[in-house]
Amino acid sequence: MRFRSSLLLTIIAAGLVLASCGRGKRDVSSTTGWAYNNPKYGGFEYRSGYEQQTGPGLVFIEGGTFIMGQVDEDVMREWNNVPRRVTVPSFYMDESEVRNVDYREYLYWIQRVFTDYPEVYRKALPDTLVWRRPLAYNEPLVENYLRHPAYSDYPVVGVNWLQANDFCAWRTDRVNELILVDMGILDLDINQQNENNFNTEAYLLGQFDGVEGRRPMRDLDPNRDTRRVRADDGILLPRYRLPTEAEWEYAALGLIGNSYQERMTNRRIYPWDGHIVRNPSKKERGNMMANFVRGSGDYMGMAGSLNDGGDITVPVKSYYPNDYGLYCMAGNVNEWVADVYRPLSFQDVEEFSPFRGNEFRTKVLDEEGIVVDKDEFGRIRYRSETDTDIQDRNNYRTADNRNFRDGDNVSNISGGEGWIEGSATTGSMYAGSTGSLSSMISDRSRVYKGGGWRDRAYWLSPGTRRFLDEREARDDLGFRCAMTRVGSPMSSKKR
Repeated sequence: MRFRSSLLLTIIAAGLVLASCGRGKRDVSSTTGWAYNNPKYGGFEYRSGYEQQTGPGLVFIEGGTFIMGQVDEDVMREWNNVPRRVTVPSFYMDESEVRNVDYREYLYWIQRVFTDYPEVYRKALPDTLVWRRPLAYNEPLVENYLRHPAYSDYPVVGVNWLQANDFCAWRTDRVNELILVDMGILDLDINQQNENNFNTEAYLLGQFDGVEGRRPMRDLDPNRDTRRVRADDGILLPRYRLPTEAEWEYAALGLIGNSYQERMTNRRIYPWDGHIVRNPSKKERGNMMANFVRGSGDYMGMAGSLNDGGDITVPVKSYYPNDYGLYCMAGNVNEWVADVYRPLSFQDVEEFSPFRGNEFRTKVLDEEGIVVDKDEFGRIRYRSETDTDIQDRNNYRTADNRNFRDGDNVSNISGGEGWIEGSATTGSMYAGSTGSLSSMISDRSRVYKGGGWRDRAYWLSPGTRRFLDEREARDDLGFRCAMTRVGSPMSSKKR
């Protein structure tokens, strides 16, 4: 309710700005002298003083510089996260992992809307068989963990990287649809079916109309009465997505709690101060700070004094949040991040907003500029920027930068020695063209971080990293969503 109330106040304030007619310097173009937001001058709309609203479930993470990488001993001897200084822009992040009840809401919506495409529902289902072990009786978890109300507030598991991304896209559309409904621009339409469902991008491209509400957006163009919301109104929120590895690690460390005027008082191994995993405060001294395996065969301690209170996972808001207000950034479940895994990612790092996994694509348009290709969700499909009719752009070298500088002919225009244009791919490079070599590293290898209920304390450090094929799932691997911050890196409260 707080989100919706604050958003409505922002919308009312925006309406006052849009309705103003030449009352001050901000309402007049410094280029032409024509009045903004005035139908008499053509009705060009300009909104000043924009402040992004915090979406449901999110926490604002003020960005900054930090030393990304491993701070504890590298006991695995993998040397895949060597420390380096980077800067992370401000962003938003879920205060907790996505819960079973959140994912069930998603599944329910899919089943209700995609009546003609049952495969969409089946594709979204988590793999509950991840709980099965050859020598363990986990059948009750296979049957109950996702659906039973006793586990509603527990983190969803059995979700692969691709499914997590689909959830993020669905959440974006439902949040933005409700914004338009609350404003009265659209009426709530619960009878949307199949491809004809609200999609943020399709709406902005003019390819979804919906049911017009009681308060449609007034168009200041003197030749029109109403219009749809546009991107430059700033009303719709940026998309929910998986955080990058740098964002996740930065948010987990929560360094705002141990820094003063750009001076960091101490490095952190975990999302809390100190080098131990027990609470040092007087009231709760000795209590575990996270849900993990304390030692061989010890998943929760002895009866009467359980050390972390969780035999498997625990509710997502267990234990103390870190200094950003984020829960379970260590332990409980590992979490997917957006990046493709490479052991030497740190050598090719960008100093600002580092990320490995870019695939540059463009919309497929017809001769009239209409998007012609959508997926089963009604979302816009893209094609690679290497298509022959769009190779005139030169602000980046290639379409697929997941393999940047790996030596393949896809991400290096000149190609490496021995590469014949079009005859070899990244898969060939890592698997070996003769089939005699094999590697788990490919374009489908995705990073996950944070440690889980099956892990030792070593993996609770945000600097550690592992990877898994994006099509696979585990019983100790979940996710949380992030959102880009637009505009100033500081919130209005600090400006």
